[in-house]
Amino acid sequence: MSERRSTGAPVRHGQQPRRSGVRTGLKVALASVVVIAMSVVGVAAWGVADIFGRLDRGGVSLPGNSGQPLPDVNAIEGGFNLLLVGSDSRKGQGNGFGDPKLLTGQLNDVTILVHVSEDHSNATAISIPRDTFVDVPACPYPQNDDGTVPEGEQAPAGIQKINTTLKHGGLGCTAATVQELTGLTVHYAGAIQFNGVTAMANAIGGVEVCLSEPIVDPKTNLDLPAGDVTLKGETALQFLRTRYGVGDGSDLGRISNQQVYMSALMRKILSGETLSDPVKLYKLARVAADNMTLSNELSNPNTMVSIALALKGMPTENITFVKFPTGSGMRNGQDGEIPVEDAAATLLDAVKADRSLAITGGTGEYGAVPKDGDSSEEPSEPPADDSTGEATDPPSTEGPVELPDSVKGQTAADETCSNGRG
Repeated sequence: MSERRSTGAPVRHGQQPRRSGVRTGLKVALASVVVIAMSVVGVAAWGVADIFGRLDRGGVSLPGNSGQPLPDVNAIEGGFNLLLVGSDSRKGQGNGFGDPKLLTGQLNDVTILVHVSEDHSNATAISIPRDTFVDVPACPYPQNDDGTVPEGEQAPAGIQKINTTLKHGGLGCTAATVQELTGLTVHYAGAIQFNGVTAMANAIGGVEVCLSEPIVDPKTNLDLPAGDVTLKGETALQFLRTRYGVGDGSDLGRISNQQVYMSALMRKILSGETLSDPVKLYKLARVAADNMTLSNELSNPNTMVSIALALKGMPTENITFVKFPTGSGMRNGQDGEIPVEDAAATLLDAVKADRSLAITGGTGEYGAVPKDGDSSEEPSEPPADDSTGEATDPPSTEGPVELPDSVKGQTAADETCSNGRG
């Protein structure tokens, strides 16, 4: 199997073999079209042809990818890394999120790197806080509005917050920066905006989440009661965007809140409720094709089908959502988050070794609590800067790797509740 280049990382270097990729709604939808084709031949044939046409639009070039011919369906083997970016750009989103003429920013408020192991037995989704200071390397120029891609690279931008990389150089720059930070090659990438999240939530039929306290956030027009609620459309978007309505009002609390949604989404998809519904699957595929910016490697429909098959049968307890470990600090005269190097190295070494993970630090940051737990429990505080972190013994080669206390998160099997501020 051929190798892809892995960018060096200040935390810990590592090289990954050639991988396949994952995008939850899109991959499951397209793979399942293949799985159920015998029973819905007519619908599937028409739907897949339509989706293929929609995806044949060109994509975003990622650093370190060779552009080699993509394999046929079922030919992809091994693990992969996929980058999922949520953009706050108002471009093309209408007037429902403020005046797009005044709000002209383009920040990646959500940056999640998903790794699926070589044997497809486990997956890890690493959320990188938006205010994390990172070393932004030389980045490819972003794609022009007419779809052309300028040749060459922009000069390194130095130490910047990671949420500026989308504006600096587009999806390819965010991918290059994540590679630099983690030492993991980004093989596939996708970016989604506000309307895309709304459309995907409707296509999936809503996601039921638990709220330990009411969530009230005037900034996102969100007002939800305590208890189990089903999130659809704009309400799902408001829930994922809210920061001031959950936990301690920080982006770290928002990450924990988003993990409540993502774990519930994965349980729904893998339970069979989604896989057995061809109409829902087609809607997911069509909505994803219409509402995401995809890397060249991910925009090939055969690749997406093969990617989807990687998650089939994966136990929910082996799907882990974690926050990249950071502590508060200052760079360039700005407050932000600084990587905790020792804890990050433990996490990334385990991911590179395809090990399953055991979270010891809880959900953290006040954004989520166990469904039957005590919301008043105080989480442990992350270290204050990158000079500290938990020293851990080398992980054993048996069983899951116990992560340091500063690595917060949960598995898809953990039923947690969003901790609203009332």
